[in-house]
Amino acid sequence: EVVRAQAFKRPKWASVALFFFAMGILEKIKDIEDEISRTQKNKATEGHLGLLKGKLARYRSQLLEGDAGGGGGKGAGFEAAKSGDARVSMVGFPSAGKSTLLNKLTKTESATGAYEFTTLTCIPGVIEYKGTEIQLLDLPGIIEGAAEGKGRGKQVIATARTSDLILIVIDAGQAERQRPLLEYELEILGIRLNKPRPNIYLKKKPSSSMNVINYTATVKTTHLNEKLCKDILHGYKIHNAEILIREDATVDDFIDVVEGNRQYLPALYIYNKVDTITIEEVDRLARLPHSLVISCQWDLNLDLVVEQIWEELELVRVYTKKKGNPPEFEKPFIMRKGDTVEDLCKRLHQDFLNKFKYAMIWGTSAKHCPQRVGKDHPLDDEDVLQIMTQTAAQDKNQIDARTARDLKKRAQAAKKK
Repeated sequence: EVVRAQAFKRPKWASVALFFFAMGILEKIKDIEDEISRTQKNKATEGHLGLLKGKLARYRSQLLEGDAGGGGGKGAGFEAAKSGDARVSMVGFPSAGKSTLLNKLTKTESATGAYEFTTLTCIPGVIEYKGTEIQLLDLPGIIEGAAEGKGRGKQVIATARTSDLILIVIDAGQAERQRPLLEYELEILGIRLNKPRPNIYLKKKPSSSMNVINYTATVKTTHLNEKLCKDILHGYKIHNAEILIREDATVDDFIDVVEGNRQYLPALYIYNKVDTITIEEVDRLARLPHSLVISCQWDLNLDLVVEQIWEELELVRVYTKKKGNPPEFEKPFIMRKGDTVEDLCKRLHQDFLNKFKYAMIWGTSAKHCPQRVGKDHPLDDEDVLQIMTQTAAQDKNQIDARTARDLKKRAQAAKKK
């Protein structure tokens, strides 16, 4: 399955070599997973399990690198250009209702049917909401074993990695089976859903004659210790590094930091076809975190999907105004939560940042309206900003400290003469 999709682009000997390489790695992965499941989880086996998890992560990385190294690209239908203010990808099993949901939320027409694999390519659409344009991608349905290359699953998940938000579309009648399988496939390929990035600092250094791994923990750790961290790094052939643990992280968190290629993305679970299950089951699914229950056939809760997408993306609209003119409410700048006045200046033009004097702001981020602020002021949704720049005369009079010292020395020397 790993080589069939792209075998025609490789020489015959390369395809055969890749096939045996992948089969050997898959067998090793299965053996490690079986050993992990057989091992009892307690204090005495934490170190052994940590080493097994590190070895498992290395084999999975080798499998992905071996498949990527053979060439072949992303394949036809997966070249959707990124557009709009944010990107949202829909991931799910076949016949979960992704194409129908795309047709309901956007003006795009995606083929729908009562059979599986109706969508075979990546189909983009645009959601227009509150002055923003959100790109919504309808990806082909994935199957069990997608992380190993089955059914173009790697291409689908690779496209999902480029998103700002992932919609996990699930058939409500099969929720107990589909949700854990989808989470497992995404986790194998390095996507962490609704999880903050571990507060761990790791600096890898080149090997030298004085190799040493410095381990420091600022908090009490219950899962990690110095010996376990060093053993995991030695498995990656890292013998010179600095480790700083700032939270009670797990072994999996530390391995993710060592790998360095994990994507931490917000996710929203969409349970479709709730018209086919009992009201008690609908109530249970609706109370789960980051979850919405909908019915595309009944147009149930479709407006809540768009509102929840907006909240999860944490977008901020900022309006600008010129001195003596009203704000330009028709053309907001779409920023991210936590962005500052400096970030908006960079969006406008570099000259606004170089000649920045101060800014006047109206809105919820201001203590009083208007408030005079600097470049570090954080922006809130629907703030109005007026940027004041230096005039030509003020810009000419601005000199750096070194030039000022030189001028002062010249003036003192001329005075002595």
